[in-house]
Amino acid sequence: MGKNIAIFASGSGSNAENIICHFKNDPSIKVVLVVSDQPQAYVLERCKVLEVDSVVFPKEKWPNPYLIISQLKEYQVDFIILAGFLRRIPKELIETYPHRIINIHPALLPKFGGKGMYGLHVHQAVLEACEPQTGITIHYINEHYDEGAPIFQATCPVIEGDTPETLAQRVHQLEHDYFPQVIERLINQSL
Repeated sequence: MGKNIAIFASGSGSNAENIICHFKNDPSIKVVLVVSDQPQAYVLERCKVLEVDSVVFPKEKWPNPYLIISQLKEYQVDFIILAGFLRRIPKELIETYPHRIINIHPALLPKFGGKGMYGLHVHQAVLEACEPQTGITIHYINEHYDEGAPIFQATCPVIEGDTPETLAQRVHQLEHDYFPQVIERLINQSL
C-alpha cells in the first residue's frame, strides 16, 4: 500500500514544488495535500498549476490542532513534510504523527537553529560567526524548534565575499538536490 504526504509551507513553495514533481509518477508515494498558514502564500498558486489540493489554516485556527488533524485524516496522510513552514507544530499533531513529521533547516544544526532562525536570518548568523561551511539539516521534529533527531546533513562552503543572499542560493540548491531523495528513502523504509 502506498504512502500519502502532506506538505506544510508558508511561503513561495519552491521546495514544495520540487517534492511534488519528484513524486509525480511514483507508484507508492503521493503528495495529496499542501497546508499553508498564509492565505497569500505563493505555494497555493503552485498547487493549482500542479493540480495538488491545498488548504489554508490561518494562525487563528492553530490553537485547535484537531481541525488540522481531521483534514489530514480525511486525506489519509501518512507523513508530513515541512518545507519552509514557519509556524510551530502543536504537540497534538506531533503525537498523532510520531517520527512522521520531517523538517528541513538551512544550516547545520545544532548551530543556528531555534525560534527566529529562518531564511536570511540564518545565513546572516552563519556569516557573522565566520563559519567555514554551512548546509542543510533534515530532521524529525519535536516540541522544540530545530531540536528533533537529525536524519541527514549536506554541506557547502562559505566563500569569502558571500552575502546572506549568495549563501542562501547555494544552500537552497542543496535543499532541492537532497530533500526529495531523503524523503523517498525514509518513506520506502517504512513500506
